[in-house]
Amino acid sequence: MKFHNTVAAGFAALCLSITGAHAEGIKSAAIVMPGSVSDNGWNQAGFEGLTKAGEDLGFDTAYSESVHQPEQIEVLSDYARRGYSLVIGHGGEFQDAVERVADRFPDTMFMINNGLGTSENIANADFYFSQIAYLMGYVAGSMTETDTIGIIAAQKFKFTNDTVAGYESGAKAANPDVNVLVTWTGDWDDVAKGKEAALNQISQGADVVWPTMDSATLGSMQAVQEKGVYGIGIYRDAINEWPEILQSAILDVRGNMKSYLELASAGKLEGNLYRGDMSNSQAMRIGTFHPDIPESVVEEVNALIAQMNAGELVIEPR
Repeated sequence: MKFHNTVAAGFAALCLSITGAHAEGIKSAAIVMPGSVSDNGWNQAGFEGLTKAGEDLGFDTAYSESVHQPEQIEVLSDYARRGYSLVIGHGGEFQDAVERVADRFPDTMFMINNGLGTSENIANADFYFSQIAYLMGYVAGSMTETDTIGIIAAQKFKFTNDTVAGYESGAKAANPDVNVLVTWTGDWDDVAKGKEAALNQISQGADVVWPTMDSATLGSMQAVQEKGVYGIGIYRDAINEWPEILQSAILDVRGNMKSYLELASAGKLEGNLYRGDMSNSQAMRIGTFHPDIPESVVEEVNALIAQMNAGELVIEPR
């Protein structure tokens, strides 16, 4: 567990009450992350989203990385005691800890990225990830030659459950005969576990694999490359790094965070749900289509996006 102040803050600024923060905008914000800020994925995006917003909007920032669940309450509480106006738990796994801490610190505003449930001093920023997961499943279901595809995730909570459900639903829409293998590794960052999970799915016939972890995704993609199958990317347009990528689910954490941090800076952040969906390309969008994907499938995927944005295709979260 590592603590960092990215901008020095005066004691008076840190001790502002939430009333003043709401009236004048936040003076300081901290983010607590489950993994490393150099994971080239979820945690790095959260760190960069907060620090860039702090620089642009003029509030002080701090962060703690590699905070595991037994440590969450302690770290969240420490930032609240030190007077941070906004404390962010970066991931749905922080939901329980934030709820417990928020009760003890009613004058602090808390945010959970990809959480579930709100209260007077708890907001949530999530993604309608069932939508984009459906699109990734549709691509995978359209491209499989073995009628077997896979998805690899770490822990079960709302965001990951929605991802798996959307992927399965999209794959079945494209190919009713497809078999979707689901593997839960229990670890976001263990590269060896990520590779083992992908190799196991490939040995069962999967010719498209979607790893959805953080650093562990690297191991899965190594297996994809070694075995000559396709992969699906996450967080960024991953075909730029891995030519085996069919399509990428670009979850723009920085863009979604900017939306609510602008509200916080203006004193307008409330205990609401702030959701990004396919109609907001700043928050969520697809990446580059692999050249192997037929133009007919490209057209079908683009039509699905249009239907989602028009409200004609509703992908129900799990």
